[in-house]
Amino acid sequence: MTNSSTGTSRRTPRRPAALLLAAALAAPLVSGCGSTGAAGTSELRASAPASRPAVDPAQAAATAKATDAFGLDLLHTLTAKPDDAGRNLVVSPSGLATVLAMLLPGARGATADELAKALHTDLDPKQYALATGALNRPAPTTDGLTLRQSDEVWTQQGFPVESDYLATLAAAFDAGVHTTDFKKDPDGSRKAINAAVEKATEGRIKDLFAAKAINPDTRVVLTDALYLKAKWASEFKPAHTEDRPFHKLDGATPNVSMMSQTGEFKYADGSGGIVGEPWQAVELPYADGNLAMDLIVPAQGGFAAFTKGLDQPELDRILGALSAQPVDLQLPRFHFDTSNELTPALRSLGVHSAFDNADLTGIAKEPPLAVSTVVQKATVQVDEEGTVAAAGSGVNIGVMAAPAPQRAAQLHIDRPFLFLIRDTSGGRPLFLGQVADPQAK
Repeated sequence: MTNSSTGTSRRTPRRPAALLLAAALAAPLVSGCGSTGAAGTSELRASAPASRPAVDPAQAAATAKATDAFGLDLLHTLTAKPDDAGRNLVVSPSGLATVLAMLLPGARGATADELAKALHTDLDPKQYALATGALNRPAPTTDGLTLRQSDEVWTQQGFPVESDYLATLAAAFDAGVHTTDFKKDPDGSRKAINAAVEKATEGRIKDLFAAKAINPDTRVVLTDALYLKAKWASEFKPAHTEDRPFHKLDGATPNVSMMSQTGEFKYADGSGGIVGEPWQAVELPYADGNLAMDLIVPAQGGFAAFTKGLDQPELDRILGALSAQPVDLQLPRFHFDTSNELTPALRSLGVHSAFDNADLTGIAKEPPLAVSTVVQKATVQVDEEGTVAAAGSGVNIGVMAAPAPQRAAQLHIDRPFLFLIRDTSGGRPLFLGQVADPQAK
């Protein structure tokens, strides 16, 4: 990709103004955030084309695969330490990729190169933003599905953000621009941003930015809020839910609420490949037909090695092997939240310049900006009716002689497993995570 001049001759030794990013993942979103009334905030819409620019389908597909790879990188990084490998985790690759796609058009030089490499894209920053925005366009709400995503820009009153930058965000994400006074009232501004996210997620995500995370040096905050509520195409009957043992990584076997049903699902099992460990996988479609949850269950004792070796081509191989057949399925109910300050994870993926010596002159020429923190909160709840999740990996079927009846494959998910919620039509990963203990919150 081609990047503009770094413009280092403009730099001064002054402390950089702060740019904060947040991927807010949570419950049902209402339509775009309006004025909050707190800290004197106001909202405007940046000028954008009457209709969003067309996006090459090949670029959108490549961006979806890139987001898959980015999400797996995050999973590996966030579970690299022994204490983290056995915890429940949910992240939104789509949510974090979106706020970084909002940042990328304003980056130059090494800052842009490092972000693009971490995001696995070689598209021009504006093309990447447009492709990401195209993937994020909302699905129609139905009785069985609500999926909404909202992107917002918060700026210091009077701060000279480049008009071309705001126009790119408006064209790609229909991003609203809020003005507030970080200098005079940083905590009031923080509360206004948190309140907007909380309202957009119907109270499921609270205090996205912790106390003092926003200070008088803050100049720009970018937020993404994603909400999914989806019913299963084939719901589990509550009467069939029973307490059954779950084999945790530490050897404990507590009883958990295990849902069950036998029906036709896309299923596969295998071993070999890069991972080498045996696995089973099943895809549970949601009622709209384009979203699904994929569950990948390594063999007992193989969870850590499987997860460590899983990459995007191997994930593609597993998902590509799925085919419809009868499945005797047992799946634990689970509900938990994850909160991550993602600066260390991004540094481990090679993003350093954005925090240390940033060139974000595509956002504003003066004063010099730098990213101070990247945060994400997510929630996921799976029960007999379906799934409620905050943000993530968009994550969605003749007649000769009758075939001989098939024996149902058996998948009793009584051990740690991975899950992926994705848009099966475009490949966008909405949520990605692991369940090590279904009872943990």
